[in-house]
Amino acid sequence: MLELTDENFEKEIQGADKPILVDFWAQWCMPCLMLGPILEKVAGEYKDKLTLAKVNLDTAPQISQKYRIEQIPTVILFKEGKPISGFIGARPEPIIKEWLEDILKK
Repeated sequence: MLELTDENFEKEIQGADKPILVDFWAQWCMPCLMLGPILEKVAGEYKDKLTLAKVNLDTAPQISQKYRIEQIPTVILFKEGKPISGFIGARPEPIIKEWLEDILKK
């Protein structure tokens, strides 16, 4: 799992050899704390297809502002350096897997 900051975000996203699933979160956000372990589990199952990364809103305000993150958790899948899909709020594991399967086929 990657920890993304204002300093390394663009370099990591642009230089990625596979899609990056970015979890925008904060330590004080209960739904974020519930979603985190689910994303880690799913990312482990999809490790050949994507990389999981986390952006802490409290320590990366510029990136959060650039992508207009107003609610958390927000999850965005970046492919070839561009945001292609995402969702807001905690979701159950089966729903996340279904979403990923659909998006990764494209």
